[in-house]
Amino acid sequence: MAPADLDERTIEGFGIQWTEFTAATGWWGSVEGQFRDQIEPLVQLEDIAGKHCCDIGSGMGRIVRNLVAAGAGHVTALEPSVQAFTTLKANTVDIADRVTLIQERGEAVPQDDFDLITCLGVLHHVSDPAPVVRAAHRGLREGGIFLAWLYGREGNLLYLWCVEPFRYVTRAMPLWALKALCGILMLITDLYASMCRVLRLPMASYVTGVYQQFDRNKRFLAIFDQLHTTYAKYYRGAEARALLEDNGFQDVKLHHRKGYSWSVSGIKRPIKPTM
Repeated sequence: MAPADLDERTIEGFGIQWTEFTAATGWWGSVEGQFRDQIEPLVQLEDIAGKHCCDIGSGMGRIVRNLVAAGAGHVTALEPSVQAFTTLKANTVDIADRVTLIQERGEAVPQDDFDLITCLGVLHHVSDPAPVVRAAHRGLREGGIFLAWLYGREGNLLYLWCVEPFRYVTRAMPLWALKALCGILMLITDLYASMCRVLRLPMASYVTGVYQQFDRNKRFLAIFDQLHTTYAKYYRGAEARALLEDNGFQDVKLHHRKGYSWSVSGIKRPIKPTM
């Protein structure tokens, strides 16, 4: 499948997802929950107050609401899916005076001297993320920060060995059948999570520190998201670092979150004149 077609399929899939799952609830949706867990220690929650922010791939609006709740002065949100954009608008109507919504892909980040641009859980679903990272670099003021969260390859090899072949089947399943399968898998995963509390099992840090923090609806979503998505790349730490450094960012920092994913940040520095 050509990259353009692959990305269109991925956008369409997330449009369906954010029509099915429209509420940001519990720990998953809380600014003090998963949002803080994903951004720190690279960006402190308290440092967002008053900042001019942009969020790439806003989906149903969870990160936008988190940024506003953290005190951001204004948030510009980009979301390419027509279906997801409808949900995004509905979920931000009460904070519309602090949010600008743009129905565009990440490459369309406006050059607006942003202090902070976030892209959490998005770049690993883009077949060629470099143009998005370059657009983020252009959109920031000098000294501005770009923060991304990516699936990690380190710590996930057993999971990928089991799940990746399975996804070729599940992403082609009718929605009703996939939902039924996810319900069964959630029961199995819940049992595995209980076992992780007493045994040293693979991915125990994620299962106990993230998955078990979710309410029932979001545990179902976590499984659905993995099996429904058309494209997903699991980044090695060196790849995550290179993605930012190769596209203009300096002072790149990485945090291996819960042993299964990468939070990565970079700063836009002024270009030094050549002699």
